[in-house]
Amino acid sequence: MKVIKFSPPDITEAEIDAVVDSLRSGWITTGPKTKLFESKIAEYCHTKKAVCLNSATACMELILRVLGIGPGDEVITSAYTYTASASVICHVGATPVLVDTAKDSFEMDYDLLSRAITPKTKAIIPVDLAGKMCDYDRIFEVIENKRKLFDAKDKFQKAFNRIIVIADAAHALGAKYKGQVCGSVADFTSFSFHAVKNLTTAEGGAITWRPRKELDDAVLYKQFMLWSLHGQSKDALAKTQLGAWEYDILYPGYKCNMTDIMAAIGLVQLSRYQSLLKRRKDIINKYNDALKNLPVEFLNHFNKDFNSSGHLYLARLVGKDEKSRNKLIELMAKKGVATNVHYKPLPMFTAYKNLGFNIKDFNNAYKMYENEITLPLHTLLKDEDVDYVISVFKDSLIKINKDI
Repeated sequence: MKVIKFSPPDITEAEIDAVVDSLRSGWITTGPKTKLFESKIAEYCHTKKAVCLNSATACMELILRVLGIGPGDEVITSAYTYTASASVICHVGATPVLVDTAKDSFEMDYDLLSRAITPKTKAIIPVDLAGKMCDYDRIFEVIENKRKLFDAKDKFQKAFNRIIVIADAAHALGAKYKGQVCGSVADFTSFSFHAVKNLTTAEGGAITWRPRKELDDAVLYKQFMLWSLHGQSKDALAKTQLGAWEYDILYPGYKCNMTDIMAAIGLVQLSRYQSLLKRRKDIINKYNDALKNLPVEFLNHFNKDFNSSGHLYLARLVGKDEKSRNKLIELMAKKGVATNVHYKPLPMFTAYKNLGFNIKDFNNAYKMYENEITLPLHTLLKDEDVDYVISVFKDSLIKINKDI
């Protein structure tokens, strides 16, 4: 029996050598490799600047903090996402507003999004689930129609003079929307480099943003640096200059910087990334061909308007419920195939119930969740491994159908 892991990291000797080089260099925290990685991410995403931190969660939280979003403000995100999309809103003291998905869609309902906007709304966090970018034309259309409601509180908000779009693109590095690269479409974009992501630095994340003539990119970059390193006016690299030990603490900041060890991994991963994306696309197409005649619906990753990063393979069992889906997961596990569910809607968790959310108010999100199963999709899968997953999936589907 084969054993198919769900999402192991794709690490080669090149990444290992890069880490060893960092260890031997004597510079293992934020330093030259982190700065180089930032420049490479910015280049890849067609932006002028990028900021690398220790997680995508830190990235999203610091975006909110730099934008002055906090108590008394509202931030809208999808009910169908991982908790990080919403927990960061709570971290800064703002109020999370959850929006249901559209019917038979993993994306938020954009009509409901429009109706959820109030004068307190400062930002929207769309979720590029599985690596497929949201409909950003529609999102910006909604925002423009609500521009008169926006009440800017500080210079950064005044630079936009409208609701700010912060993409949770944890899954979507390398994705495209109507020819534009993810990272250059939303006002701000947050990427994840966690161990299970397409590109990994073990932990880690990055921020990119679209340039605006009202904003100085260098000033914005400096703000992220300050917030990520205790509000300290110089980082360790700057303090190594001759006689440059002196620094100031401008305000009580946080500690969420990326290390050069992490960046070393990321630099190698980025150099390999186009081949990794191609392999993911090949696996997705193989799954699609095998499942197209089954009572299964799967997320469309590629068409003329979008090109996904292919992070997750989301499938839905037509006409099935939670019990059947969970049985299928169990049957596949017994055959050595690890699967997952993406995602349990936020209103189903205690933390969000305690905030007043009820899954009964998010019927479409629940319908997407109750029969969703995520198949293994990673670049260590060989063709015969993919064939095995397909075979086990088909056999398990036959068994659960017989049980009904």
